[in-house]
Amino acid sequence: MRILDASLYDFPKYYDLLFGSDWKAEFDFLNMCFQKYARRPVRALFEPACGTGRLLIRFASAGYDVSGNDLNAKAVGYCNARLKRHGFSASATIGDMADFRLPRTVDAIFNTINSFRHLRTERAAEDHLRCVSSALSPGGLYVLGFHLTPAGPATCDEESWSARRGHLAVCSRMRSLALDCRRRCEHVEMAVDIYTPTRQFRLVEEMVFRTYTAQQFQCLLGRIEGLELAETHDFAYDIDHPVRVDATTEDVVYVLRRR
Repeated sequence: MRILDASLYDFPKYYDLLFGSDWKAEFDFLNMCFQKYARRPVRALFEPACGTGRLLIRFASAGYDVSGNDLNAKAVGYCNARLKRHGFSASATIGDMADFRLPRTVDAIFNTINSFRHLRTERAAEDHLRCVSSALSPGGLYVLGFHLTPAGPATCDEESWSARRGHLAVCSRMRSLALDCRRRCEHVEMAVDIYTPTRQFRLVEEMVFRTYTAQQFQCLLGRIEGLELAETHDFAYDIDHPVRVDATTEDVVYVLRRR
């Protein structure tokens, strides 16, 4: 198999198949969060680091007013082309999740698949949360999902998943290469095998994520005056069973609310 030192983010068709195939659990959970935790009707949504818009298109089809941003121009182009193809406005823009300002506030913002950890510094993470706070109307929600670094051994340092659409199949494996808690960085390798009727190849990329313990994120959140913690869940997306975050927690969804 041919191996390419390339990013999956530059292949939006394959990215969308891989990460968009299990959209419904997130979609349903977010809808339930809007109903349960928001203190205002939720109609306008924004997704920072929206990628290909795998959830934006679902929310637009459900009647929400949607928008998003992403640094990758290919992903934004793919997202906007799909929105337009289904009769919606091309509302995704090329932009930084740590430096954005919306023309008007929205009712909810969501970021559920670890994109937050791409922000490599404390300053960038704080800037992101301040941008979110400024973009939300009072009583609106920010639903943020990512992996925490537990105090003890992690229960999983490797994961794999796959998806198929017609004659196209995508299989991925992500594994942790090195964890440096002092410098707060984790080196991760992602390998994605692509199978089409005419070729097979593998994309291999190494990424660096910022690490967070439960206490470190709580300290960060404490510096953002406009946001309060409404509830915490895990990646089971069970709205009726919130979780208590402690030093052993790994997967967490923070439901934050604009004061």
